[in-house]
Parts: sequence; structure tokens; C-alpha cells
Amino acid sequence: MKLGVPKEPEGETRVGIVPTSLKKLSRAGFEVVVEAGAGLAANYHDADYEAAGATIATREEALACENIVCIRFPGVDGIASGTNLACVADPFRHPEYVKACMESNITLLSMDMIPRRLSRAQSMDVNSSQDNLAGYKAVLLGAAHVPKGIPMMTTSAGTIRPAKVVIMGSGVAGLQAIATAKRLGAVVYASDVRKSAAEQIESVGGRFIEVDGMDDFEDESGYAKPLTPEFIQKVNDTVCGVAADADIIVTTARIFGRPAPITVPSSAVANFKSGAVVVDMNADVGGNCEDTVQGEVTTTKNGVIIVGTSNLPGTLANTASMLYSNNLTTFFTSLVSKDDEKVVVISEEDDILVGAPEGSDFYVNGMGGVLICKDGAMHPKQSRLAGVVE
Repeated sequence: MKLGVPKEPEGETRVGIVPTSLKKLSRAGFEVVVEAGAGLAANYHDADYEAAGATIATREEALACENIVCIRFPGVDGIASGTNLACVADPFRHPEYVKACMESNITLLSMDMIPRRLSRAQSMDVNSSQDNLAGYKAVLLGAAHVPKGIPMMTTSAGTIRPAKVVIMGSGVAGLQAIATAKRLGAVVYASDVRKSAAEQIESVGGRFIEVDGMDDFEDESGYAKPLTPEFIQKVNDTVCGVAADADIIVTTARIFGRPAPITVPSSAVANFKSGAVVVDMNADVGGNCEDTVQGEVTTTKNGVIIVGTSNLPGTLANTASMLYSNNLTTFFTSLVSKDDEKVVVISEEDDILVGAPEGSDFYVNGMGGVLICKDGAMHPKQSRLAGVVE
């Protein structure tokens, strides 16, 4: 079994597989072929891959493997019919990728569709591994741009009060952001539409921002239920009120397959104090802050600094690649047949591959299984993609 690792496109610093994963992959029966220079941006050198047992090759040779693993969709040129391609395809935002794979008879495995609530899928969950790092880095970016210290300091020249940090959302990224800000010495406030999140927020050192009328807006799979526009507005108004005198505000709200919701409108930014920093974790999908400029750090007329850095995990390329590689390695080794033949089996009985039935909690929340298309057709359990792709 050959596993190809192509170099990522310009702007992506991570790599799909790192040298430390090769031992496990080799034990499972994989021969790993890495495009020359694929790991350089993440500080993984060709010599490191060769020492671990990989073959360094051209792009054409890496794409000629029957299994290909990467982060960004590599296109279909040079990929043979019947190939298994695993990447973060984001199919609802990029239906053209799905269509291209169907037309080329490539089996597309979209790793961002892992049904994360399945216990067996936890170690394969690329969303969680990358979001965790993004939450950490968001706070560091805020600390780097804010014109004051973060922890409380008592000096002979006077006492410095700790910075106030507000984290909007307490999913994987939000909880890591809260914990990081707390470790830096800040006073941290955090919000979530799930009342049950209060305990999680407090467990990592945050203070929960409660909104009048809040109930337990959580479904059986642990995700937030859809809310009325009026209540969403009430939540945002309350949190932005708390953030009015904050030093750092981190926004984390992301909706699967849709543009990021605006949680910090321009009217709220106008009320933030001069020198405050807004770190928008979703600049690449429209942004949570109405004034965010993707890929740039800007300053408003009233002195608020807005950080629109894209691909936060990519700014920690070495660590992010290692975690992503672990996710992919666990995923692919789980697909290897248990007999002596050693082949990758794409079984439609595997609930990680095909997900839960349409209408279930997993499906409703976008985690419909990583198998998007095979044999030139969309998988039936991904039927809700059909209208988007067409």
C-alpha cells in the first residue's frame, strides 16, 4: 500500500504526515512517498523523512499513490481513478472539489467531517486538534498586540492591574483560549449559548457571562441548538457590553458549512476602549467581527486593533502538523484489512466513514462521515450535499 504526501499549496505551512508517524504507518503496511520539500515550512526536512523510512519523490510520484493524504485539496490533476484522497475538503463551502472528484472517480475522504461524538473517532478528529491550537495562538496574538502587560504585577513604581480578556464561545478553541489567557495572568470572562458550558468555563479559570433568559440550549450530541435571531442578538449585546472595557476580545463562533456569524458588530467596536485588541478566529470564513479584514491587522478610528490572521494552526506549523499527522495515521491504519492481504478497505459499514443516518444529531451538526464520494457518485448519506454540488 502506497501513501502519498504532496506539498501543500502556497500559503499553507503545515504538512499531512510527519516523520514520527512513519513507524506506525510502516507497521500497518504502508509505504510512504513524500514530495520533496513537503515538510520544510513546518521544519520537517527530507532527510528526516528518509531516516524514518519514507521515499522522497517528485509531485507526480506522490500523486500516483493509491492513497493520498494532505491538508488542502490538491486538485485532481495527476491523480488516478480509484485513488483515496483524504484532506480537509470543507465540501459545503467547496462543492467544486466534490464534483471534480466524482468526475475523476476519486474517493474523497473529507477529514473535517469526522463524527467527533463517536468515541472511536476522538483520536482522528482534526477539527479538535487544530482548533485547540488556534485558540491558544489567538490569545498569544492578542497579548502581542495589546499595549499593556497581561498579569498583575506589584512593583516599586506601582501596581499593574491584570488585563481583562473576553472569550466569545467555549468550544474546543474557546476553552483553550480561556485556559491560555488565565495562565498568562489575565482575568477572563467567557460566554456560550449553552448554559451547561458554565461549568467547563469555570473549570479552566474563566468567569461565565450569563444572559437573562438563557436555558440549556444544547442537543443530545452536545452541540448548541439553533436559536432565534432575537436571542442571539441578546447574547451578543450582553457579551459586547462586558467586553466594552476589555483589553483582549477573542471571537470563536463558527458554523459548519456557512459564513461565520457576526458577533461583534461595528457598533460594538465603536464602544470598545482605545488599545483593545479583537482577535477574530474566523477571518477566513467571513469573520465574526464586522470590521475584520482577512489576513490583516487593522486599527479603527477609535484605536481598536483587529487581528484578522488566517489559518491560525498554520502559524504553529510544526505542532499542528504533528497533531494532524497523528489524526490521519490513526484514521488510515484503522482502514487496513485485518487479514494478511493488507489493503485499505473503504467499508460503508464503518460509521466513521459514512456517519449517522440523515436526521440524527451527528448529521444535523454537519458531522456526516468522512466519505463524501466514491465510484463517481456521492454517498447516499451525503445527499444533502447534492443540491450544493449541482
